Amino acid sequence: MSGKFRFVLLLLLFCLTAVLPAGGKKEAASDATTVQVTGRVRMVGSGNFNEIVISGEDGNWYVTKEEENKLIDLQQQTVTVQGDETVVELRFANGQPAGRRRTLSNVKVIAVE
Repeated sequence: MSGKFRFVLLLLLFCLTAVLPAGGKKEAASDATTVQVTGRVRMVGSGNFNEIVISGEDGNWYVTKEEENKLIDLQQQTVTVQGDETVVELRFANGQPAGRRRTLSNVKVIAVE
């Protein structure tokens, strides 16, 4: 093998090994289950990155963007909703657990207090 070919091969190998860890892992999400949640509707975030959250005694549920229009007018009110809950285990960059994020989709408003 010529020296130029070896150099290109080593450079390619180095680039591939540098890029492989950047692929990361997908965060594991459990299957969606239907839940009934009671809590106060809040908007969190700033600017274009705000989200609707239902804060109850058992935790916080983030509402998907597609379902926000059902709850946007109910901010600071206590509601009971039914929806499909998806739980995602969050992790920091170093692999340590960072908690859970509960997301609600297919939201149906049952009661407003």
